[in-house]
Amino acid sequence: MLQNYFKVALRNILKYKFFSAINILGMTIGITACLLIILYIADEISYDKFHSRAERIYQVGLHGKISGQDIRTASTCPPMASTLVAEIPEVEAATRISPYWGKPSVKYNGKAFTEEKVIFADSNFFQFFSFKLLDGDIATALKEPNTVVVTEATAKKYFGNEQAMGKLLVIGNDNRSYKVTGIAANTPGNSHFSFNMLISASSNEGLKSTVWLNNYLYSYFLLRENAHVEQVNEKFKFLVEKYVGPEAERFMGISLKQMRSQGGEYGYYSTKLTDIHLHSTSKDDIEAGGNVMYIYFFAAIGLFIIVIACINFMNLSTARSAGRAKEVGLRKTLGSLRGQMVGQFLAESTVYSFAAVIFALVACYFLLPHFNLLSGKQLGMATLVSPLFISGLVTLVIIVGLVAGSYPAFYLTSFNAVEVLKGKVRAGMKSKGVRSFLVVFQFALSIFLIIFTLVVYQQIQYMQEKNMGIDKSNVLILQNTGRLGVNKEAFRNALAQQSGVTKLSYTNNTFPGVNSTTVFKEAGSEQDHIMGIYYADYDHMDVMKFEMKEGRYFSKEFPSDSMGIILNEAAAKEFGYQNPVGEEILYKDNGTTERLKVVGVVKNFNFESFKSQVRPLSIRLRKNENNLLIRYEGSAQSLISTIERLWRDNSSNEPFEYTFLDQEFDQLFRVEQRMGTIFSIFSALAIFIASLGLFALAAFTSEQRTKEIGIRKAMGATVFSLTVLLSREFTKLVLIAFVPAALTGWFISNHWLSGFVYRIEVSPWIIVLSGVTAVLIAWITVCYQSIKAAIANPVHSLRYE
Repeated sequence: MLQNYFKVALRNILKYKFFSAINILGMTIGITACLLIILYIADEISYDKFHSRAERIYQVGLHGKISGQDIRTASTCPPMASTLVAEIPEVEAATRISPYWGKPSVKYNGKAFTEEKVIFADSNFFQFFSFKLLDGDIATALKEPNTVVVTEATAKKYFGNEQAMGKLLVIGNDNRSYKVTGIAANTPGNSHFSFNMLISASSNEGLKSTVWLNNYLYSYFLLRENAHVEQVNEKFKFLVEKYVGPEAERFMGISLKQMRSQGGEYGYYSTKLTDIHLHSTSKDDIEAGGNVMYIYFFAAIGLFIIVIACINFMNLSTARSAGRAKEVGLRKTLGSLRGQMVGQFLAESTVYSFAAVIFALVACYFLLPHFNLLSGKQLGMATLVSPLFISGLVTLVIIVGLVAGSYPAFYLTSFNAVEVLKGKVRAGMKSKGVRSFLVVFQFALSIFLIIFTLVVYQQIQYMQEKNMGIDKSNVLILQNTGRLGVNKEAFRNALAQQSGVTKLSYTNNTFPGVNSTTVFKEAGSEQDHIMGIYYADYDHMDVMKFEMKEGRYFSKEFPSDSMGIILNEAAAKEFGYQNPVGEEILYKDNGTTERLKVVGVVKNFNFESFKSQVRPLSIRLRKNENNLLIRYEGSAQSLISTIERLWRDNSSNEPFEYTFLDQEFDQLFRVEQRMGTIFSIFSALAIFIASLGLFALAAFTSEQRTKEIGIRKAMGATVFSLTVLLSREFTKLVLIAFVPAALTGWFISNHWLSGFVYRIEVSPWIIVLSGVTAVLIAWITVCYQSIKAAIANPVHSLRYE
């Protein structure tokens, strides 16, 4: 029986080649897009699940609140991990990781590189996490000072085919040697942090600190079996009272009780390891996480595309129902049961679905490298050939086959055999209610996708072009100029003489962001205020091109500026100053209190993400920091060649690396850019599939009305009037689809934009443009078939049938 079903299904597919090709093409595109989306989502939700004890590992976060500023950060203090193990029974083990400050130079055998992703790690790192150590002992690889574990790719980079174990690498500006004691497998792409090198924590004196208010590293703990994380969270309060309280009073001059009476807070919380990538509420994690909202968006668009492809099949099947009605009547007359005929139609749609899945798998294989470039991932086909996925794919074939073939199967088999054979069903079958509803649904989805895609595009353009309060263009950044040693100033002076270089500024800050956030007090007040702070020289304002609102910037004419401070508008508001210039602020640094005088207020500029308000920021004067900002004019490429030559003249085999300020800021919304590009492509595919179905439906309608067209043309109807006649019905359907799509698009777009403090408004013109675009797409799609039918010779039309 089944063999007969599929044999007849194959004959019908071959009989109606045009409509079969449309169906298979639409479903292939839809399933291909869906497979790519599934791969993307599967990777996103798999983060950190490769760790054998992932369900019991948690990251410690710090929650603070001072002067109304709420802070949730993943940064914690050096003594946190050991204290958790010693004083909380529910904690089985703990470990720490601390990124190397900046990008250190690494040298071996005459080769020098600036290395990224270098991390200090505790000795139990490989026992705690499930990163693979290919060579070395997991218990001792990071135990001794001045030891380093490198990844397989990093070992290849420095040592080629040589044996890496036991070799010495010179790391950092202090030219300290580290012995290679382990080779780790390359970090999996679905880890919330990655590394190229791990340096033993015992090599870093700072990690031996016992200060609880010094938060700059990441702490993780392993929960004991049968214990509950809520028990640990509750005992965090005890640690705060025992350790943080005395330090707050000693260093900040305020007790926790006083802090809380002022509306402040200080405490810790836990984030499950597998939640860090998509569900973390912490800022400042070691690497940028994902966004669970985008998972929902991509899942929705994948579902939309499959639904649109299924609708195409259902539309064409119901449109061709008149031609298949006699087949149903004859089958019933010859004794076929309705269930058997339902099985026949479902088998036919399943054959379409199966063929589309095969083509989709092939297309996915060839498109995956391009999709990886777009998404910034390293997805592989291995997921698609796993037993779990294959079983899911078989389920998808069956579901798509059933959904796509359900309506034709039950609709066509419901006719009375006698009436079908008498030809009475044809008139009744002209009812287009269901088909019209499906077309409306298709184009409602398409218009919604157009609206949302335009909103995403405009928001990204807005973020790229918005006046941030600084001029980020034509600024080149050289980090770690301290590598030049005694030649650092000679290099700067030589660079200042080059044509095209307009201004130079040393700073300790790495933009975007601010490297340090700390507590200040207004002189004569016990109220704490939290601000970001960085150091820069006299020419910093000329390089960044921010504007002063009040007062002045640092000047060589005022020696007292060494004890001066610049605030931004948000900081002046934080302190409640009406006339900030001349006010005094207390700043505690390394146990000593400095009294700083406000010399100026700079207008707010965006130094962080567009998703948050500009927060209080201060700048202090320091002339000789490590990061050099170079404002230039003219060709960047020729300037880079000049800078590299001067660097080589003043360095002894130090790596030369640079970035551009605008590129660094663009990284802040790189995720949104990628999401927008992928969303645009998938939206275009969804619209194309909908248009494909409309094209086939218009072709079928024209075919059904061939005789009518011939008569109208013989009676004097013009090509234009016939085209309007045939297109009018589809245009009405698209206009009907516009209303629900516009409302949904406006609501979803505003919900997405609510995640940005600095955002566009959804313009009515975006909604109108989307509707006009959909109507134009429908007209172009339908008009081809309409004009083709209208210009046909009426003699042939009237001889039809």
